[in-house]
Amino acid sequence: MSYYERDLPHWHPEGRTMFLTWRLYGSLPSRDVRRTPAASRQSAGKQFAIADSYLDTAACGPRWLREPKVAECVRIVLLRGAEMGQYVLHAYVLMPNHVHILLDPIVDMSRIARGIKGVTLRDANRVLGRVGKPFWQDESFDHGIRSAAEFEKVRGYIERNPVKAGLAAKPEDWP
Repeated sequence: MSYYERDLPHWHPEGRTMFLTWRLYGSLPSRDVRRTPAASRQSAGKQFAIADSYLDTAACGPRWLREPKVAECVRIVLLRGAEMGQYVLHAYVLMPNHVHILLDPIVDMSRIARGIKGVTLRDANRVLGRVGKPFWQDESFDHGIRSAAEFEKVRGYIERNPVKAGLAAKPEDWP
């Protein structure tokens, strides 16, 4: 199992399906929901749910993933990583300001995240005419899936996220 820490701890147990979420740079206010006194008493999972709910309803901050050409850059890179044998991709959703992914890593998780975020940063910024500027927030959330039931719960969460956020009437209506 690999482990490292930034703002959040990152445990990557070998052989385990992983749920990853990362967001656009500047998508949460500098004094974000994780830093409030009430949030600091919550579990990491609850803190994630609070932040994700905020991201789903955010009316401010960048929402570059709503741009079809930008979203396509990210989608292509996600699929290419699976084609290259870096991971088995089970589910993903590109929300306007964040991404959820469910995958079985074949190579090191930090290499997967660094590769996806690095290539999409370059490609998306080129589309947006923002070369050399931050695109993704440095930190990400990851969680090792512990059971088949949890796998189904997370996959359903990913698929229903656009509906929950009011962006689509049914999961299949969201690109």
